[in-house]
Amino acid sequence: MGSLLSYSGLTTKIRAMQSRLLTDEQYRELAELKSVPQAVTYLKQQPAYEAILDSLSEEALHRGKIEQLLVNSIYRDFTKIYQFSNMEQRKFLNLYFGRYEVSIMKECLNKIFDHRDVNLDLSLFKPFFDKHSQLDINLLTASQSMEEFVSHLRGTSYYQPLTALSGLETPTLFDYEMALDLSYFSAIWKTKDKILSKKNLEEITKAYGNKFDLLNLQWIYRSKQYYHMTAADIYALLIPVNYKLHKKDIAALVEAETMTAFESLLDRTYYGRRYEKLNSHTLEEMYSSIMKHVLSGESKADPYSVSTIYCYLYHKEHEIDRLTTVLECIRYSIPPEDTMRYISKS
Repeated sequence: MGSLLSYSGLTTKIRAMQSRLLTDEQYRELAELKSVPQAVTYLKQQPAYEAILDSLSEEALHRGKIEQLLVNSIYRDFTKIYQFSNMEQRKFLNLYFGRYEVSIMKECLNKIFDHRDVNLDLSLFKPFFDKHSQLDINLLTASQSMEEFVSHLRGTSYYQPLTALSGLETPTLFDYEMALDLSYFSAIWKTKDKILSKKNLEEITKAYGNKFDLLNLQWIYRSKQYYHMTAADIYALLIPVNYKLHKKDIAALVEAETMTAFESLLDRTYYGRRYEKLNSHTLEEMYSSIMKHVLSGESKADPYSVSTIYCYLYHKEHEIDRLTTVLECIRYSIPPEDTMRYISKS
């Protein structure tokens, strides 16, 4: 009864937000539009985007501005859920919040490496961000070099992982982004046991366990297929978590001498046995499919749990990814059928 009472209000709120997620039919209608201004007008008519895009003028219809506003809709929804949550639910959201810190830092890193000005639009999120984050966004966005950027992270959990890269001769953007991801993923896995209990812990362990296993499979495959990296270098990229993908499975996959051998080993893993369509060519597509299956299943099985929060945020974030893809396809006059195929894989 306690779980029901503590989650009933939040679940009702999330269900209302879920009803505003776009349907396949709406994606089809978007894909058939002939211009980005038409697409923006269409989105302004949707309840989830009406307010956030209302002030967007014809002159501001450039790619960066539209994407920033769409991302801000994620932050807005996260803030709404947080404000509606009780103390127990906020413990999970505080942990999840690191995802957005990493995303913002990656944006700063990209601008530093590209030698461009940073102009992050956090207008809807900055009050919340300033209250809940140790990061000083003004200092990070003003950084002109990696040394300066890293120095502004002193005192945060991200400082040590990035300073550790100083041992490399010429750390790349990829190195810094991977360091941030691994730091965040490791923090989730270590902290979840301390903040969650019983059913919530079981569900989040399953959700993140599948996520980390599947990401590791993708990174092993890419490292071997496209970059021909050594086993030692591949191990350094992997999330230090084992769920259904055991250490012996990872070792065998990393050290497979050929891609044919990799494929055979993949078939024998838990994921290869459970999902018939999973192979080296469908890893990215199946990642989205499996995560949707896991999260939706947990949310339906127990709607009064943390998994309902995670499930909604996952679907909302993927909606923004799909919308970004649709807008790019419209911009470059990609046929609607091809556009729908692209978004079906995400």
